[in-house]
Amino acid sequence: MQERPILVLDEGTTSTRAILYSAEGSILGVSQSELTQHYPAPGYVEHDADEIWEKTLACAREMVARAGGADRISAIGITNQRETVVAWDRQSGKPITPAIVWQDRRTADRCQQLREAGHEPLIGARTGLMLDPYFSATKMSWVLENVPAARELGDRLAFGTVESWLVWKLTAGLHITDASNASRTMLMPLEGAGWDDELLALHGVPRASLPEIVDNAGQFERTSPELFGGSIAICGLAGDQQAATIGQNCLSPGDVKATLGTGAFVLANTGTSPRLSSHRLVSTVLAQIGGERSYALEGSVFVAGSLVKWLRDELCMVGTACETESLARSIADSGGVCILPALSGLGAPHWRAQARGVIAGLTHGTGRAHIVRAALEAMAHQMHDLKVAFDGDGAAWLNLRLDGGMSANDWIAQDLADILDLEVERPLDVETTALGAAMLASVGCGIYGSLEDAARMRPEVMVFRPAMDSAMRRARLHLWHKVLASELGKGA
Repeated sequence: MQERPILVLDEGTTSTRAILYSAEGSILGVSQSELTQHYPAPGYVEHDADEIWEKTLACAREMVARAGGADRISAIGITNQRETVVAWDRQSGKPITPAIVWQDRRTADRCQQLREAGHEPLIGARTGLMLDPYFSATKMSWVLENVPAARELGDRLAFGTVESWLVWKLTAGLHITDASNASRTMLMPLEGAGWDDELLALHGVPRASLPEIVDNAGQFERTSPELFGGSIAICGLAGDQQAATIGQNCLSPGDVKATLGTGAFVLANTGTSPRLSSHRLVSTVLAQIGGERSYALEGSVFVAGSLVKWLRDELCMVGTACETESLARSIADSGGVCILPALSGLGAPHWRAQARGVIAGLTHGTGRAHIVRAALEAMAHQMHDLKVAFDGDGAAWLNLRLDGGMSANDWIAQDLADILDLEVERPLDVETTALGAAMLASVGCGIYGSLEDAARMRPEVMVFRPAMDSAMRRARLHLWHKVLASELGKGA
């Protein structure tokens, strides 16, 4: 290997990966390890932060060895599942409680109390976010209220999202977070440089427990030499959805991407000024480089690939996720079956934490293929609701750049084009989250002078064009909205 590649640590919800990228964007090696999902109570979703670190380190060491040693790596980029909260002891470096995952709904009642107390308008105006258990602040409050060690540690308590935890472990004590992840905590104002005192007080989170907010690209720190037999510069940090947006070259206002992974996340670049939504989307930091920020509107669907995982692991309807495409193609339609996949409540644009999943339209004629196809159709139905919301906020989709593991399913990509009635682009390599982190690291270490220059790393794309009859599209959406309205009406 003649070049000095970039090492990306891609910390997902269900697995951790280490990937070597060439400066031209080619993947030179991948090491992946599955993460254990813990569901200790209804609505609770947890990870073992030590497992995250140990498996990340093992994968990274494998890729460093493949590159020929630490001195052969140009830089490290890190991208991560956002909103997940890790709490640890600064002195021991050990977690004091399981990590609370972004999907976790344990703070729904706390969010409702804050809403009833009239705090939602302040939070929305200050942070661009909805008052929802999805975001990090109420998770931190829960830890402080329910984990005695959190109160006893005092200034030794450290909070962070997953990239913050990994940087701490990689450097033996650097406590930072990037602006994209910080913007997801409900503690950072969209147009402020640091943490917001009023929001900290509202959630009871001590400022001393939080990391310093930094850019998404730069020379942050070098790893401890003993980890890899030499130190490597950490030069790129970003939440996974912002990283995917960068990896899809959505660098100009109006560019839109959707990542279909465990959940589904749509981001539309809105330029250098934040745009607050009137249709229950969120405004977020896309990237901060050299202290200058760009912003995005975002719609987050909580259940996408995790619905297929549920069909596989809990209902045993498929042996592998790949089987879903052939099953969907084996029948002409879903036979009137419609699935509302609210296994973790409903995200944008509905934001109903207490909503529950529904399978409607079952008959004696319903077979396995009908239910599987309805599960895949639910992806396009949810995306259509988001498209309407983005249109209402003046951020219309002219086309859609698709990525993430679930997007590799050609049937899903075509169904999205059909239901959304627009062209869908999918790169030949759908793992653009890691690519975005590589692009940021390449800018941070000086390989490229800007993200626009680094965009040459993006691969070629495949285009899916709408081909569905308009009457069929209307019928599908009518049934979807009927089932959706029935569930939403229960909480009205």
